Amino acid sequence: MDDGTLAASKVTQASEAARRYASALFDLAQDKGELAEVHKDFQAFAKLPQQSKDLTTLLSSPAFSADEKVAGLSEVMKKAGFSGLLANFVGVMARNGRSQDILGAQVVFDELYAKQRGVKRAVVRTAKEMSGAERQRIESILAKAVGGEVELSSEVDPSLIGGIQLRIGSQLVDASLAAKLDRMNTAMKGA
Repeated sequence: MDDGTLAASKVTQASEAARRYASALFDLAQDKGELAEVHKDFQAFAKLPQQSKDLTTLLSSPAFSADEKVAGLSEVMKKAGFSGLLANFVGVMARNGRSQDILGAQVVFDELYAKQRGVKRAVVRTAKEMSGAERQRIESILAKAVGGEVELSSEVDPSLIGGIQLRIGSQLVDASLAAKLDRMNTAMKGA
C-alpha cells in the first residue's frame, strides 16, 4: 500500500500525536463555542482526500516541505470556506510535520464530539443495502435499548447471506445467516 492509498483510505486508528492534537482542538473549540461548526467542517475536510489525489499526496508525501504543505492546505481551507479555527489547526499540524496525522485527528475529534453529546455509535452490517424504513426501525430500537441517541452507520457484506450483524462499542450481536450456519456446522461436528 503506497502513501497515497494510505491517506485516502478510511482511518480507523489514530496515532498518539493525532489524539493529543484532536483533544487540544476539541478543548479550544468548546471554549470558543465553535464545537459544532468545527465538527461539521472537520468532517467535510476529511472527505476531501478521497476526492483529490493531489490533496492525498500533499498530506502524505515527505517530498513537500512543511512550508509547502502549510501553503497548500491553507489554500484548500480558504477555498472550502472552513472555519478559521480549523484552518489554523490544520496549519499547525502541517507546520509541525504532522500532516499525515490530520485525518486520524479528525476521527478522534469525531469520537470526542459524540461522547460529549452522549451519542452512541453503532454499525450494522447486512447482506444487501437496507431500505430507509429498515434503517429507521433499527435506529429506533437501538435508541430505546441504549436509552439515548444513536448514530448508525451501515455496511454491506454479501458473505453474511442474510440477517444482520450489529456492533455497539465493543459488543457484537451476530444474527446473520452465515453465523447461524457456522453454529449448526459446529454443532453437527460434535454430534
